[in-house]
Amino acid sequence: MSYNVTKAKPSPEKFQTFEDLEVYKAAREFRKAMYTVTRRLPDFEKYDLASQIRRASISLTNNVAEGHGRYHYPDQIRFFLHSRGSLEELVDDLNVCLDESYLSVDQGTQLKEQASAVLALINGYLRYLRGRSSTVREPGDADSDFMEALEDLPLSRL
Repeated sequence: MSYNVTKAKPSPEKFQTFEDLEVYKAAREFRKAMYTVTRRLPDFEKYDLASQIRRASISLTNNVAEGHGRYHYPDQIRFFLHSRGSLEELVDDLNVCLDESYLSVDQGTQLKEQASAVLALINGYLRYLRGRSSTVREPGDADSDFMEALEDLPLSRL
């Protein structure tokens, strides 16, 4: 007896891991750029500012990874909000570097533009997650309206 076995055509690839998310890829590149900043800091900043930047940079990508690993939308949203908070912390660290002349204005501007692109991806992914969440929000809920308005703010205000 002969069997005609044909392999099913693979379906278009969808992301399988957090590493496939565009938001993770952009956050990872920003983390690497911020690590580069820490290597340029004066020696007396190595244990304070540099350490703070490294921790926030790791938190940025760790929270994307951990959020992706959660199968409950509110949990995913919470981790992406933490990631966004770490990103904002890094922008403030850039301001410290600029204020102390550890970076040129051009370097700071370029890094802030990169941060703005990461923020846009985080906010877009948050909108996607909230759209898929079955969590009920009351119309006119002040907290949810405020958070949605914050998501749409550009980072260019920095």
